[in-house]
Amino acid sequence: MPLIKTSGLKKSFYTPAGDLEVLRGIDLEIAEGEMAAIIGASGVGKSTLLHILGTLDKPTEGVVLYGSDDVFSFDDITLASFRNHRIGFVFQFHHLLPEFTALENVMMPGIINGLNQSVIKERATSILTELGLHGRISHRPGELSGGEQQRVAVARALIMEPAVVLADEPTGNLDTKTGDDLFSLLTEVNSSKGTTFVIVTHNDTLARKCTRIIRMVDGRIVSL
Repeated sequence: MPLIKTSGLKKSFYTPAGDLEVLRGIDLEIAEGEMAAIIGASGVGKSTLLHILGTLDKPTEGVVLYGSDDVFSFDDITLASFRNHRIGFVFQFHHLLPEFTALENVMMPGIINGLNQSVIKERATSILTELGLHGRISHRPGELSGGEQQRVAVARALIMEPAVVLADEPTGNLDTKTGDDLFSLLTEVNSSKGTTFVIVTHNDTLARKCTRIIRMVDGRIVSL
């Protein structure tokens, strides 16, 4: 059984000129432990697909299964709990809270979910150390480089030990070397921990480092 499976996934947005069809029937399977890149030109629906896979948006039609669970059959409270525990997110802009340290930012999902603070602090410290940030855990985001901030965002995505991490242009706001380094870090986490990654990127060179490339054109998948 795949970790994630979509069937007949469609998404339309209302505009004054009529409905805008962004996804036009997506059938996709993501295996556990896979590192898949979704590529394609701007506007083909990559981010929309990723947001639906992350349950941040709902499809107009179609089904999203995590294992045997039809996630959009859940009520809002159950869906939010599922998302917080099973899915990690990394975006182009790190969205760190500026008033908190790197450690506190990484701990935040666990605190929100009511986990024991000493346990979540130990876990956060361990992850930050693994990502090369042990000497920066007490620094606030404004005291960190762009690459370091994005590493903190990766640590935050991993803190709840999610089934999958969804990353939307995670290197898009970084210079080439820093972006390459971050992508290498993601592949190392995938290899060492078996964490499943689905990554939207415009960078074909980085996409080729993944185990599979999913190419989208005009709201459809044209190659797997």
